[in-house]
Amino acid sequence: MATLSADIIGAAKVVVLKIGSALLVEQGALREVWLKSVADDVAMLKAEGKQVLVVSSGSIALGRGVLGLAAGVLPLEQAQASAAVGQIRLARAYQEALQPHGIETAQVLLTLEDSQDRRRYLNTRATLNALLGLDVVPIINENDTVATDEIRYGDNDRLGAQVASLIGADVLVLLSDVDGLYSANPRIDPEADHLPEVQKITREIESMAGDAGTSGASGGMRTKLMAAQIAINAGCAMAISKGERMHPVKGLLSGDRCTWFRASGDPSSARKRWISAMKMAGVVVIDTGAARALREGKSLLPAGVRAVEGDFGRGDPVEIRSVEGDLVAKGLIGYTAEEAGKIMGVKSADIEARLGYTGRSALVHRDDMAI
Repeated sequence: MATLSADIIGAAKVVVLKIGSALLVEQGALREVWLKSVADDVAMLKAEGKQVLVVSSGSIALGRGVLGLAAGVLPLEQAQASAAVGQIRLARAYQEALQPHGIETAQVLLTLEDSQDRRRYLNTRATLNALLGLDVVPIINENDTVATDEIRYGDNDRLGAQVASLIGADVLVLLSDVDGLYSANPRIDPEADHLPEVQKITREIESMAGDAGTSGASGGMRTKLMAAQIAINAGCAMAISKGERMHPVKGLLSGDRCTWFRASGDPSSARKRWISAMKMAGVVVIDTGAARALREGKSLLPAGVRAVEGDFGRGDPVEIRSVEGDLVAKGLIGYTAEEAGKIMGVKSADIEARLGYTGRSALVHRDDMAI
């Protein structure tokens, strides 16, 4: 009989796996056999036609082990030094684990600014989409080497949720040291009830959250609930699952205990609602052919643009209107107002000649548009 996890993951096209430090690193050393079992799981998902991204903690834990630093909270400069040492080892570990399956990997390091700044947001989204299109599995981590408190996520639970939101993932799985959400802390209260499914994050649900409880882990249940809120708002279902066992994703599919947070809609619809709710920074006027192409689900190319209004930057939300003034769509534009003015009416192949550098073929990509 199919499990809830099998139903949800089975229907997904894009899956994000978040792996915690406590699972990947033990006493400063990589759990190589366990990581190979996760690589088997990733290969299984890809064999089913799914795109997979991995958000992995572990660089600081690995680096401090190599450097012989004492347990406990590290000063910022030592944590960043540990990350610098650990990041290269973490990336190599994933490469070596996935290569036998014929899977290429890429290291992507992000900070909070990369998802908050719309220009960086578009760059990050475009890069991740390009990697997925090339059948590569991105290995994503926070850029601890350079991040300060002002630009940090602070935990990879929320980073995983932001990545899932950014890329339009259907499912986010937090492989952690706990098997889900309980009505109280099960380490303290043996009568605590496990919640297999959460439809909405209420104040009562929030009151059940605790803090990090495992050595080497920076996230607790509170950050996992924050991640869940980000994910479900983006139309992405999220699971909290205990990942210590070998082949944790296969175990999840087979019915291992977890908590699922159900999204109310799909990622595409959630993204369109998000774009539609933004304050528009300008207007792009398009011809009849371009309007018809957008309604057919195509991207907006410069050739169909007849006028540009407003002073907007790259990544800003703009209205797309017909020459008659009708609203056709809203979207995040890939060029500044000045650049858009230079290339309007121009074929994509001629963008470089107009701007003096290679640009994107689409003025507004269909994935960044709400019709």
